[in-house]
Amino acid sequence: MTGSLLEVIALNVRDALAAEQGGADRLEVVADMSVGGLTPAPETVAAIAAECPLPQMVMLRCDAGFTADPDVLARLTRDAKALAQAGAAGFVFGFLDGAGVVDLAATEALIHAVSPLPWTFHRAVDHAADVQASWRAVRLLPNLATVLTSGSPEGVGEGLHVLKARAEAGDASIVLAGGGLRPSHVPVLLDYGIRAFHVGSPVRTGWSEPVEWRLVRQWRELVDRH
Repeated sequence: MTGSLLEVIALNVRDALAAEQGGADRLEVVADMSVGGLTPAPETVAAIAAECPLPQMVMLRCDAGFTADPDVLARLTRDAKALAQAGAAGFVFGFLDGAGVVDLAATEALIHAVSPLPWTFHRAVDHAADVQASWRAVRLLPNLATVLTSGSPEGVGEGLHVLKARAEAGDASIVLAGGGLRPSHVPVLLDYGIRAFHVGSPVRTGWSEPVEWRLVRQWRELVDRH
């Protein structure tokens, strides 16, 4: 990555176009942010693809939790096929088992289902029982593009020490910093060598309101200061 990557959460075409106008590099396309983002409809992805050239990383998640039984995996596999046909450039998913350990069987099954498209392991990694062990499990998985992480379930402000440790361990290139990200965090993360940033609520006045391109532009300028 030569410059910084800015990913913006989009719920619809209007969000996507505002993100593009503001200078975003990539979209995370989701539905229902009241539970942290669920799988969107293929029609949403197709509508965005028809209007906006930005790559869409599309959420694969059925509910507010991080576990996946065989029925959930079967559903997400079907969803992934439809979403890829609709224009998804990649996917966002990741699973823990009941003990809070990365569920490699479920995650690898979905990696296989979406192959050869890239994917992001989402913030389930921050909710693992052993964060370091979860990173060791995730970082070598095939076709992994980024790991969306705040370093803590409470957000980036509480997780900066974890993100610093991940960067010092050589993982800066796969960290996508997001979840409670504030402007004041960006210079610190840039100093760590982290170059990918994910924003949702900071580029809108509320989840019921659309993305505002001027706010995206402010973040674009902020993450490019290195």
